[in-house]
Amino acid sequence: MTKPSIKWIGSPNHSAASKKLKTIAIVDHIMQGSLAGTDSWFKNPASKASSHFGVGKNGDIHQYVGLDYPAWANGAVNKPDWPLYTGVNPNYYTVSIEHEGYTGDVMPEAQYQATLALHRWLIELLGIPVTRDTIIGHYRIDSVNKANCPGSGFPWERLFRDLEGGEDVLDVAVLLNTKDDFWAGADVAARHGNCGIFIRPADRSVPKDAMSAKRLILVGGPTTGHPSEVLLSGHDKYGTAAEVKKHLG
Repeated sequence: MTKPSIKWIGSPNHSAASKKLKTIAIVDHIMQGSLAGTDSWFKNPASKASSHFGVGKNGDIHQYVGLDYPAWANGAVNKPDWPLYTGVNPNYYTVSIEHEGYTGDVMPEAQYQATLALHRWLIELLGIPVTRDTIIGHYRIDSVNKANCPGSGFPWERLFRDLEGGEDVLDVAVLLNTKDDFWAGADVAARHGNCGIFIRPADRSVPKDAMSAKRLILVGGPTTGHPSEVLLSGHDKYGTAAEVKKHLG
């Protein structure tokens, strides 16, 4: 994995290398301010704060602490919701990434692409698996004082989808048992924002994109086993039409 372009800023605020344990997780933060302000704050010994990296809204990546040293970003633990917390200072076995902006900000595309590249590089470099417990927000460590870090604007779903190498997942898909169900299925799809429509092939399998949708609405035919399936099927086409009409209200 190619290392993204990173500008070294440096911070005196970190623990000794002897404290550093094997990194098992990435912790994401929001700066609640600007990249320039964070540069200044982390360079100030009086702040007693730092992070390994900071990502600006324009896509710039700054580094404050080397990966061989624990940064001072995650140490205060308060009612954690993180099963990998061992009782030892989390700074010793995490790498921290700050993001320019404020809680609730929508992340600009340049910033998203930069943090995605940084996550990918760190994951490969440090051997971190991609799970919901190894890539976390600060709120998982301090659910009281950092409940909004990195905040509601952080693109968790997109980040995990991209890190896992997956494609966009449909919120809703409509699956037709046969092409004869098309007009009824079209009405259902229109009701759900003209979502994707799929037709079962002759072998009665379910197309991959349909099965991976968050919710699958089946028009006609037997169940697919999808965990969030809505079955609109009758004993015949008239019964199916009645189920569709009921669904459409």
